[in-house]
Amino acid sequence: MTENPDKFREAKSILEAQGIQIRQLKRPKVEVQDSSLEKIARFAVKTASVDHTGLLLVEDSGLFIDVLGGFPGPFSSYVYKTIGLKGILSLMHDQRKRNAHFQTSIAVASTNVSPRVFTGTVRGSVSREIRGTAGFGYDPIFIPEGFRETFGQTKAGFKNKTSHRARAFLKFANWYNRSRTGRHRVRTHKRALK
Repeated sequence: MTENPDKFREAKSILEAQGIQIRQLKRPKVEVQDSSLEKIARFAVKTASVDHTGLLLVEDSGLFIDVLGGFPGPFSSYVYKTIGLKGILSLMHDQRKRNAHFQTSIAVASTNVSPRVFTGTVRGSVSREIRGTAGFGYDPIFIPEGFRETFGQTKAGFKNKTSHRARAFLKFANWYNRSRTGRHRVRTHKRALK
């Protein structure tokens, strides 16, 4: 299940380049409230894989802003829906230190595969203004470390190689392509937004 078709398209693009086909499984996801994306994803995949025979993939992502104590973190989707990019920039209007990181945690499991979690992180900073219309979610306010443009100003190919999501999915792809389960189709069960 995903409420965000952009996330699914991004994941699909990253994994297809690795020779892995995925499809969405539209069903409710049980989500525990926790400060750890790894725990949230692991709990969701364990719950969902109980009655599912194929390999199931659950992804959870968040933007963690240092000066805000890691906020919005695992609550990124809710914060984006309620106060949006302008709200985040307003919270940080007088902050000089703008360090942040994006994190994605992917959990996979099936009835015969114990849950495994793959995490990707990209460090960077929060811009002072909304810049760019590419990507989705917090992309127009996040500048990856070593670059001047936000993810919202870059092309999909750049993000698919450098983002937190790309790093996590590439770790998953390496494991998947080496494992016996590589013969199975992967079904995704994803949380909305970044």
